[in-house]
Amino acid sequence: MFAIIQAAGWPIWPLLLASVVALALIIERLVALRRSRVVPSGLLQRVIGEYRQHGVSEAAIVDLERHSPLGRVLAAGLRNAGSSREVMRESIEEIGRGVTHELERYLTTLGTIASIAPLMGLFGTIVGMIEIFGSQSPSGSNPQQLAHGISIALYNTGFGLIIAIPAMIFWRHFRALVDSFVIDMEQQAIHLVEVVQGSRK
Repeated sequence: MFAIIQAAGWPIWPLLLASVVALALIIERLVALRRSRVVPSGLLQRVIGEYRQHGVSEAAIVDLERHSPLGRVLAAGLRNAGSSREVMRESIEEIGRGVTHELERYLTTLGTIASIAPLMGLFGTIVGMIEIFGSQSPSGSNPQQLAHGISIALYNTGFGLIIAIPAMIFWRHFRALVDSFVIDMEQQAIHLVEVVQGSRK
């Protein structure tokens, strides 16, 4: 492996750094964006059941806020249970925007790495081509320098693609996952509003 890095030349180091960052972000998001952690099943039914039995209590709301992102959205609605439907929905939307922003954390960085990794590989290719042309002289070409230039060009292009392809796949996957979570939270929040306001049993 170290021999490959040596053959690829100095342009490979930014690509290696990008690959480490991308891998760390992918692992972090895989852990953070689990459905059981973001939108736990059965939470809405439990909240509605407790609301019907005991009403709204500050302790229950604080506990719900600490539970999950969905819990924060539902807690915002319960805090304004005595207000009008419009006030409840506005408070839920306000908290929902913050929750959505948190769910999208690091996705911009991952998308940026997916976009620039091929360009970084292309930069390495250009450096390799410069090495190749530098090996040419009036007295002939230097085979060792020529081979080194080809190695730099090909290895960096390959590394750039190896980093970009998985990063793009996971970026699109996480974006779709966040969108599905947001839609799910919106539907459950609307259901809670309708139950609290007496529009639904």
